[in-house]
Amino acid sequence: MIDGKKLISDKTMKFGIAGLLLLTIPALFAPFIANGRPLFMNSAEGISFPFLRSFFAPDSPEVAVESCFNFAGVFIIFYLLIRLLTKRKKLRLVLAGVFALALGAAFFLTPAKVDKFDYRKFVSGNPEVTALFAPIPYGPFEIVGSSYEKPGRKHIFGTDEIGRDVASRIIYGARVSLAVGIFSALIALLIGAPVGLGCGFFGGKIDLFTMRLIEILICFPTFLLLLILMSMLGEYHFEQSAPLLIAVIGFTGWIGMAMLVRGEVLKCKKLPYIESCVVSGVPKHRILFHELLPNVSGVLLIWFSFAVAGAILAESSLSFLGFGVRSPVASWGGLLRQAFDNPLDYWHLTLFPGLALFIAVISFNFVGEGLRKILDVRNR
Repeated sequence: MIDGKKLISDKTMKFGIAGLLLLTIPALFAPFIANGRPLFMNSAEGISFPFLRSFFAPDSPEVAVESCFNFAGVFIIFYLLIRLLTKRKKLRLVLAGVFALALGAAFFLTPAKVDKFDYRKFVSGNPEVTALFAPIPYGPFEIVGSSYEKPGRKHIFGTDEIGRDVASRIIYGARVSLAVGIFSALIALLIGAPVGLGCGFFGGKIDLFTMRLIEILICFPTFLLLLILMSMLGEYHFEQSAPLLIAVIGFTGWIGMAMLVRGEVLKCKKLPYIESCVVSGVPKHRILFHELLPNVSGVLLIWFSFAVAGAILAESSLSFLGFGVRSPVASWGGLLRQAFDNPLDYWHLTLFPGLALFIAVISFNFVGEGLRKILDVRNR
C-alpha cells in the first residue's frame, strides 16, 4: 500500500499532482469553462439551460471522449457531496450506483442536435434577456474572430488559423490528450502485465517463444510503426479518431511492460515464501494473482505514469504530422501544426499549446518519479 503521508510530503509528487490538477480540472469541467451556449438564460419564453443538450449529447466528432469527461465531471461532484452528507459506506455505494445509472441513461437517451444559434448575438440584441455565459464564452469549433489574432481581452490566448478561440481549444484538447494517454496506457498494461507474469512464472517454451516474438517486435521503431498503422487505418475514415489512436498506441506499447514485469517476477520467484507456495501445491493462479502480482504492483504504477506521458507525446506528435485526431477536433499537436509556417509570428500557437503539453508530460513524469521514491524499499 502507498503511504498517504509520504505521498503528500514528497516534493516531486506535489509538483506532479499540482500539474495534473491544473490540466484535469479544466478538462473535466470544460463545458462550464468554455462554451458558446449560455449556462442559464431568462427570456420571454421562460428560464432555460441551452448548454444542457450539448452536454448530454455533444455535437463533436469525438462523442465518446466528450461524453466520458462530462459524465466523470458530474459524477465526481455528486460523489464528493454524498461523502460529505453521509459516512455510511454502503449507502454511499448505493447512491453512487443509482446516480451513475441515471446519469448514464441521460447521456444514452438524449438525442444529438446541431445547434448553430448565435446566443451571444441574441442576448446582446435583446436587453430584456438575461444570460449567464461561461468564463470563456466560445466553443472549440466556433469561428469567433479573424485568423491568427494575438492574445487580448476578447481572446486571452488569441485565435487559430480560421479564427477559433485558442483557449477554448486548449481546454478541449486536454480531453483528447488525457483520454488517449490514460486509456492507451491502460490497454498496454492489461496486455503487458499478464504476458510478463506468465512468461516469468512458467518459463520454458512459453517464455522462449514470447521473448523471441517481443525481440522481433522491438526491432521496429515504435513511432515509425505508429505512423504506418495510422496512415493505413486513416484510409478507412473512422468517424472517431481518438478511440483509433488509443487502440493503436495501446497495442504497440505493451512490450516494455511485459519485459519489465517478467524481470520482476523472475526475481520474486526466488523468494522463500513463493517457493514454499509452489512446493506445498498452492494453485498456480493463486500464486500469480495473490502472491506475485502484489509484489510487482509498485512497478506497474510507476510504469503506468510514465507510459501515460509517452502516449500523450505520441498523440501530439501524430496530430502535429497530420496522422492524429482529425479537424475540427481540438488537439495540442494540431494547434502546434498551425504555427509551423511561421512559429515566431504565430507565437501564441507555439507557446500556449506547447506549455500545456510540457505541463502534462512533466507532471506524469514527476508522479512516476515520486512513486518510484516512495515504493523503493531502499528509501524506507
